[in-house]
Amino acid sequence: MSRRLITEVAGVIEAPVERVWPEIVRTVPRTELGEHVLAYQGGWWYRGEWSVTPVPGGTRLVHRVYDVAGQGWAVALANRLFIGFRERTRRSFAEGLVHLGNRLGCATRLT
Repeated sequence: MSRRLITEVAGVIEAPVERVWPEIVRTVPRTELGEHVLAYQGGWWYRGEWSVTPVPGGTRLVHRVYDVAGQGWAVALANRLFIGFRERTRRSFAEGLVHLGNRLGCATRLT
């Protein structure tokens, strides 16, 4: 599968992986790729991957968005499609991070 990273966002949840991971699994429609890594592929171009790793004081959650459409589609269309995409992804991730922290009763922060 050909893929190109479009954007990456990350944050920290002040809770251990053992508490965070089940919440990620519960809320992300997914295919599990490995220990603490999920992927969701939708539409003709989108692949989102989420991963968690332990860090001092909590868990680091990373969300990466890949373009998996390959080289066969028009560059002009791609440029229009992705205008503002990074900012929308970061905003949506930040909102989800806050909701996750609320469900777990702990603080969160973007990194």
